[in-house]
Amino acid sequence: MHVLLDECVPRKLKGELPGHDVHTVTEMGWSGLKNGPLLRRAAQEFDVFLTVDQGVEYQQNLVGLNLAIILMVAATNDIDDLRPLMPRVRETLTSVSPGSIVKVQV
Repeated sequence: MHVLLDECVPRKLKGELPGHDVHTVTEMGWSGLKNGPLLRRAAQEFDVFLTVDQGVEYQQNLVGLNLAIILMVAATNDIDDLRPLMPRVRETLTSVSPGSIVKVQV
């Protein structure tokens, strides 16, 4: 899978997704883009958008977007809070479909 990590997700989590092509918003040169334009660009090049932004599903019209969103729910976006979610994220990546939003939490 081609996975894009949102700006609010620690880039060190890339190493937690072996076997996937993972990039960050910053690496793509998309830093500072609002969610709408960011998601539209991501849908052109990626299969999955990985974020901790709890509002993304309410702020954006995701209808017709050819991109799956995995929303990690943790106490903070600190890597120590997010790392325990990664086994479930990896499992979700095996079955997630375009246009879906999947919440992953402990």
